[in-house]
Amino acid sequence: MNKIYPDAHAALAGLLRDGITIMSGGFGLCGIPELLIAAIRDSGVRGLTVISNNAGIDAAGLGLLLETRQIRKMVSSYVGENKLFADLYLSGALELEFNPQGTLAERIRAGGAGIPAFFTKTGVGTLIAEGKEVREFDGENYVMEKGLVADLSVIHAWKADREGNLVYRKTARNFNPVMATAGRITVAEVEHLVEPGALDPDHIHTPGIFVQRIVRAATFEKPIEQRTVRKRGN
Repeated sequence: MNKIYPDAHAALAGLLRDGITIMSGGFGLCGIPELLIAAIRDSGVRGLTVISNNAGIDAAGLGLLLETRQIRKMVSSYVGENKLFADLYLSGALELEFNPQGTLAERIRAGGAGIPAFFTKTGVGTLIAEGKEVREFDGENYVMEKGLVADLSVIHAWKADREGNLVYRKTARNFNPVMATAGRITVAEVEHLVEPGALDPDHIHTPGIFVQRIVRAATFEKPIEQRTVRKRGN
């Protein structure tokens, strides 16, 4: 089975339609599948539900899909770096399902592991728990959260072989590994492509069985979310 596609548009061919749920890896702008996000924008699909820790920043990352109003709903834990995200939500133009960050990560992991729901203490007694089942275990209350599964996961990896085994680099190993397991179809954009057997099995983070399509790009923009500089000491 050939998993390698020549470009992001080809890698997404036949997978996109209005109203689907997409998981998008990354944390801020670190480890985001920027080529695949741009291809989703270019496809023109609308009414999307996007599961991602945040929505990038204005004019970068998932912010591109907010600009074109292609996202109907975000399932996220953080909106603080994207003014358009906040404006759309406050104006009622964007539906938002807030999650504590750890809960979001566990909901995705659970979905990928085939676990339909779990109980957590996080959010008990707050707005997070409204409308959800609360159950007592050993004298403590826990709120039930459902696992998340997407029609499509788009992720970014540092290195892959042609079988789809993936290795992430440093902080880019954030939401990408769990999202790779929780998508019915997973498309990975990678920086380096090697032949099967070239990766140390002990260094593989995502086994190739979870990855259906791969696109390699020689260059990435990799924008910096917040550039902070300071004067060097003597």
